[in-house]
Amino acid sequence: MNTPPNFFSMRRNLSLINKCILAFFVCFLSVNHQSIAQKIKKVKIGMFTDLHIATMHDGKERLTAFMDSMKTAKPDFIIELGDFNTVAPKYAYAFDIWDTYPGPKYHVIGNHEMDGGYNLQQALARRNMPSSYYSFEKNGFYFIVLDGNDKKSPDVKGYQEHMNPPQIAWLKDELTKAKGPIVIFSHQGLGKDGIDNAEEVREILEAHNAQNKKTKVIANFYGHIHYDRAEAVNGIWYVCINSMSYKWLGEEYGHVRYSDEVDKNFKWIKYTAPYKDPLYTVVEISPAGTITISGKKTSWVGPSPKEVGYPQDKAAYDVPEIRARTLKFK
Repeated sequence: MNTPPNFFSMRRNLSLINKCILAFFVCFLSVNHQSIAQKIKKVKIGMFTDLHIATMHDGKERLTAFMDSMKTAKPDFIIELGDFNTVAPKYAYAFDIWDTYPGPKYHVIGNHEMDGGYNLQQALARRNMPSSYYSFEKNGFYFIVLDGNDKKSPDVKGYQEHMNPPQIAWLKDELTKAKGPIVIFSHQGLGKDGIDNAEEVREILEAHNAQNKKTKVIANFYGHIHYDRAEAVNGIWYVCINSMSYKWLGEEYGHVRYSDEVDKNFKWIKYTAPYKDPLYTVVEISPAGTITISGKKTSWVGPSPKEVGYPQDKAAYDVPEIRARTLKFK
């Protein structure tokens, strides 16, 4: 059989076309990857927790100091991690101050938001929150806000530290929606001394991470226990942000630290070890794999917890400080 005279020429042309197609797809994938990478950029968060307006006589000044600081820090958003304020009219000034912030701002529901006979729906309405758990995106990161105040059963009373099945089902579904690294905010933590079913929740988070390398849960920021602490559990950071206001001691360690008038008008303040200055932080999370927490240190008002006989088994965490930290994640 005779080979057509242009056979080898055709083969060369087809080879050239294949190389061009391959080059196109390599270029397309590279550009697409760069586009995705460019969407994930450093995010800066102004953060505080446990202001406890009803307990602190100078809560207004503490909150104002945070707001003034954010004018300089210029974060991408601010968030408070719970135990901020009830909807009692006499404390409305705290919401008024909060509402002056011009940028994105988010609330987490703490266990004391419903003190004084108020309910969750009232707390949500004042915060313009349709739900006590929700999500949002910023700079390519996916943020999930949880509520650790669910009841195990309808008849249980008192403060709760629990997430119920409907919220857990919602969380599982929400994890699948993430297109970038995931950060979780809650009032009660998800770590080893968090909500009573924290182990169940951590297993869900860890199972997600095992199957999703690009949308891993990297951290849980929380408050509630008024500690300064950060610990990693199976690749996820659990970071307790210290209270803006005080360390709770309890009635057996009561001590009058301010004037008689303050003690009369703020009946719980004597059972705390207050911080002289408000504690808050700016957290920067980089897609390069670092979480940077800015530090802030103050001193006790009056005697320290140790000086009034408070147990020292967790003294390393009972400090009037938010330590500067750089945490790494993969």
